[in-house]
Amino acid sequence: MSSSAASSSGRRRNPVGGHVPVAGGLHKVGLAYARELGAETVQVFVANPRGWATPAGNPRQDEAFRAACAEESLPAYVHAPYLINFGSHTGATVERSVESLRHSLRRAREIGALGVVVHTGSATGGRGRAVALRQVRERMLPLLDELTHDDDPYLLLESTAGQGSSLCSRTWDFGPYFEALDAHPMLGVCLDTCHVFAAGHDLSGPGGTHRTLDELVETVGPGRLKLIHANDSKDVAGAHKDRHANIGAGHIGEDAFRDLMTHPATEGVPLVIETPGGKEGHAADVERLKKLRHA
Repeated sequence: MSSSAASSSGRRRNPVGGHVPVAGGLHKVGLAYARELGAETVQVFVANPRGWATPAGNPRQDEAFRAACAEESLPAYVHAPYLINFGSHTGATVERSVESLRHSLRRAREIGALGVVVHTGSATGGRGRAVALRQVRERMLPLLDELTHDDDPYLLLESTAGQGSSLCSRTWDFGPYFEALDAHPMLGVCLDTCHVFAAGHDLSGPGGTHRTLDELVETVGPGRLKLIHANDSKDVAGAHKDRHANIGAGHIGEDAFRDLMTHPATEGVPLVIETPGGKEGHAADVERLKKLRHA
C-alpha cells in the first residue's frame, strides 16, 4: 500500500486531531490552528468552559466553520462547560447545568458538530449515587428527547478520574448512567484515556487497553463509543488524578495508544488530544498518534 493510501485508510479508521482555541472566531482562529496541527478532527468550546454564560454565535463564523468542516471531511465536536453537574444537590447548579448543556447542544447543531461532550458529574452534598442518578434522569433525559433534528449532535458522556463522589469513573459505571437515561439513541461515550487510567484501568499493562474497551462495550453495547480523548497520564494507574501528559511521555505509554487503534470498538472513532505544550506540543502529539495508528 502506498503511503498516501495508508494515510487515507488510517484517517478513515481513526481521524486524529485536537482541541483548538476559538477566541477571535471559530473559523478564522479555530480552523487555522487545526490546520497548523495537521488535525483531521477538531473539538471546540462554544462558551467559557469555566462559566455559565450562554453566548450567541456569530452566524458568519458558524457557517464558514460548518462549510469548511464539511468540505475537508473534518469531524467537529463541542466540549460543554466544566461546571455542569446534573448530580448536584444545589438547585441553582442544576438549573444552570440544564441551560448550559441545552446551549452547547444547540450551538453544536448550528456549527455542524457531531457530538457534545459533557462530564458525568458527581453526587454532591452527601447524597447517594442512586438519588443523584434519579436527578440526572429527570433533568438530562428531556434534553436528549429534544434532539429530533437530522443534524442534531450526540450527547457524549465523559467519565472522570474518580475523584470524590464521582458518578462515573470505571467502565461499568456507565451502565447505571445509561439505564437512568433509558439508553437513549442519541447517547454516546467519550472515553478519556487519562481519566479511565487514573480511575484504575491499567491501559499500560499487556492487553490492558483491549480489556478496558471490551468492558466498555459489554457495559453500554456496540456503537456507543463516539469519541476518544487521547491523553497520556502524569500519574500512575488508579491515582484518581486528572493530569494529562503528552503522548508517550506519561505512565500510559505509546503501546497503549497503538493498541487503542486496533480494537473493533474504535473503528471510525476520532481521537482528540488535550495535552500540554501549546501548539508545538499539540502538533507533535498529533503526528505521534498518526504514526502509531500505522505501526
